Amino acid sequence: MKSATRSAGSPFSTSDQARMILPTGGLAKRSFDITAAALALILFSPIFLMIAALVKFSDNGPILYGHRRIGHNGRSFKCLKFRTMAVNGDEVLRNHLKANPQAAEEWRATRKLKTDPRVTVVGTVLRKLSLDELPQLFNILRGEMSVVGPRPVVDEELNLYDSFAAYYLSTRPGLTGLWQISGRNDVSYETRIAFDTQYVQNWSLIGDVAIIVKTIPAVCMARGSY
Repeated sequence: MKSATRSAGSPFSTSDQARMILPTGGLAKRSFDITAAALALILFSPIFLMIAALVKFSDNGPILYGHRRIGHNGRSFKCLKFRTMAVNGDEVLRNHLKANPQAAEEWRATRKLKTDPRVTVVGTVLRKLSLDELPQLFNILRGEMSVVGPRPVVDEELNLYDSFAAYYLSTRPGLTGLWQISGRNDVSYETRIAFDTQYVQNWSLIGDVAIIVKTIPAVCMARGSY
C-alpha cells in the first residue's frame, strides 16, 4: 500500500488545487454512481421494506436516522442509516463513557465501541451485515455521497486527518471503500486515513469496480463490523 507521507504545507500542488472544484472522478464517477444506486434501490427494495418493518416494530421508534457528516469541499449533509440505536442513544452513551474509563479511551481513539450499549437487538444484526447503511443509496442519488470513497466523517474526526484532510475533502464520501474491504474497525485510524489518501491519489473507475466486488465477501465475513 502506498503510504500517505506527510509533506510540508499543503499536500496538493497547484494543479491539484485546481481540480478540487469538482469531486474526484468527475462526470464519469458521478454517472456510475447514479446508475449503480438506482439499480441497487430497485434490487434491494424488498429488503428495505422488511428492515423498515423490523426497526419500526422493535421499539416503535423512527425507521431512519440521519447524522451530520462532512462531505466534498467541507459541505455537511445528513448521512442516512436504518436506526440501530435506542432512541435515547446519546444519553446512554454519555452515561456509559462516564462510568467506563476504558470505553471512553476506546471512543476517543476510534469513535467506535466494540460493545456499544446504545445498539438494539435488531441493530446488532443490521450492523453485522452492514444492512443499516443501505439508505445511503439515497445520499448517493442526491449527490452527497459516492458508491466508493472514504467513509463519511464528523467534524471531530476530520481534525484527526491533519494535513491529509485536503484529500478527504476533494472527493465525495463513499458507501464502501478501501477501509471497508481491509478490516474496517480492526485497523487503526491512522491506517484509515492512509487508505483514504491512497484512494484519492490513485482513483480509477476500474479501481472502484474492484472495490465493489471485494465488498461482497468482506460484508459476508463481517470482519471488523460492529
